[in-house]
Parts: sequence; C-alpha cells; structure tokens
Amino acid sequence: MKSVKAWRVGNVGDLQILSGSRHRPHLKRPMWIIVLVTMVVLFLVCAYMYPPHTRGACYVFSSRGCQFEWLPPSPVRELTDNEIASRVVIRDILNTPAVRSKNSKVAFLFLTPGPLPFEKLWDKFFHGHEGRFSVYVHASRDKPVHFSRYFINREIRSEQVVWGRISMVDAERRLLANALKDPDNQHFVLLSDSCVPLHDFDYVYNYLMYSNMSFIDCFEDPGPHGNGRYSEHMLPEVELKDFRKGAQWFTMKRQHALIVMADSLYYSKFRDYCKHGVDGKNCIADEHYLPTFFHMIDPGGIANRSVTHVDWSERKWHPKSYKRSDVSYDLLKNITSVYLSEHVTSDEQVNTFSRYF
Repeated sequence: MKSVKAWRVGNVGDLQILSGSRHRPHLKRPMWIIVLVTMVVLFLVCAYMYPPHTRGACYVFSSRGCQFEWLPPSPVRELTDNEIASRVVIRDILNTPAVRSKNSKVAFLFLTPGPLPFEKLWDKFFHGHEGRFSVYVHASRDKPVHFSRYFINREIRSEQVVWGRISMVDAERRLLANALKDPDNQHFVLLSDSCVPLHDFDYVYNYLMYSNMSFIDCFEDPGPHGNGRYSEHMLPEVELKDFRKGAQWFTMKRQHALIVMADSLYYSKFRDYCKHGVDGKNCIADEHYLPTFFHMIDPGGIANRSVTHVDWSERKWHPKSYKRSDVSYDLLKNITSVYLSEHVTSDEQVNTFSRYF
C-alpha cells in the first residue's frame, strides 16, 4: 500500500513528466523520416551521377554505362578489297618522312571564274619573295588578262565549274595535281578570286611552312545542312558517324595533297551520292568530301579549321560580301585578331587570308 500511495503521491509529477514524454515522439518521428528520405535521395542521386560498374549494381540500377560494359563488343566490319588497297597506299604516304626541299615553296592555287580583281594587291604581296612561292590559276569561265608578272602564263587547263557540284572538287584536284609536279612545293593554299592576304608574305610563309599541319575545316553538323545531307548509298565505306562538313578553302601540306590525288574510292562515293537530288537531298560535295576524308584517314593531322576568314553572320547561302564602304582599319584588325565562325574547333586560331572583299 505504501508503494501505491507513493505512486499516487508522485502521480501529479509523474503525469507531468509522462505528458512531456508523450509529445517527444511526435517531434522526433518526422525528423527521422526526413533524414531517412534525404539519405535515400542523396544515395540515388550519387548512384545516377556516379554509376557503379559492378555486375550486381548493374542489375539494380540498369545504367547505360553498364549496358555497354556487359554487352558483347560489336563486330568489327570487314573491309572491302578497295578499302584495304586505299588504306595501304594512304598509310605508306603518311609514314614516309617528308623530304624538305632546300627551296621549299608555298603554292597558291587560285580558283576563279575569270579575272582576279585583287591581282595588284597579290602582286605587292609576292614582290621581293621570288623563289619562295608558285602560282596556279584555274579560270573556269573566262580567260583572265593578267597585269602582274607573277600571274602571266600561270593558268592551267580549266573546265567549267558549277557551284555545289562535284566539278568544284575536280577543279581543286586539278590545281593540286599541277602544283605537285613541282617537288619544291611543300604547302598548298586554295584561294578564290575574292580572297586577300591579311598578313605580309613572311608571316604567311612561316606560319604555314612550319606548322606541319593541314588547315582543313572539319566539324560535325547534326542539322539538315550537315548530317541531313548524308546518303546511305555511301555505305559501307562512309558511315554517318564519320560524315563531316567544312568550308572548302584549305591549306594543305604535301603529304596530304598526295593522299587526295591518290584517292579514288572515297572520291567516287561523293561524286556519285553527294549531289543534288540523291534521296531528295541537296548534298554539296566540296563542303563534305575533304572534311569527311581527312576525318577518316588522318584526323590528327588536320587543324579542323581554315585559315581563311569567312563571315557567315548573315546566315545565308553565301558569306557576307564586304563593300568598299565597309573596309576600314578596324575591320581588318578585327578579322586578323578574331575568328568569326559558328563553330570553334581549335584553341589557337589565326586568319592569314580573308574572302569576299
């Protein structure tokens, strides 16, 4: 009875204590739930961002990385006889050490429909540097009348060129073939009639000759004017994953020029299937052949960009043309210091020429 009384005596106090302890679980339970939920969420987020690569974890999380890791490797496609022959020739050309001539020259290849409006400017550019350059002119429409001694009798046999057709690539190859006949030509620059130099001759010569690199514009364009032009008729030699795009205005070292002339396999694919009307598309061969070709056979040997400035800011079929009123010191300074392009593929970018003046 004493114990009962003692309990009753402390009943009020005990009730107060118990009443207080009854409220504590209501405060703690939501906190524990929040903590647990937070830990689960963090665990799932970490597992998603840093997926585990064990077989057991793959079954639990079924991550994309695990799928590729545990799936058997896709079989390597067997090369055709023509591919094997082409790659053997290309490999031997690339592995042959470049023979530097004692009188190494830069070959300037002018692709023009007729007269060269900036011939006098080029004359000043070449003056005093005789023996360090050579000039070749492909005039597809009208035979130009030259004023500069550097251009006289420098025309090669020319054929008609149609914009967007394989005839543009044929003209480029024709210029390269003629320039390769001179063993002293070590670097080859393709220029249009609207191109002008942005630096003096010594700067251009040293920049190109000692770069040991070909400057070929090359990038992947997933849009309708890039990969949208691809035709499955190019299979198996040219796959969609290798299809590239770029401006046609290149500078190319001798090894690469030899490879272009040695190629018939990939050229024929673009000649036959990269043209207007194939699969209802409008593929432009000069924008895709060389970028795709070099991406496949020597991607490390090209700079993935051109050194010829072209302004596509107006987003039209043709680049912006500069009028006489547009030309100023600030414009030329901007062109030589800033690379205006919709794609950036190289850290160090220098323009040595500009087009559409």
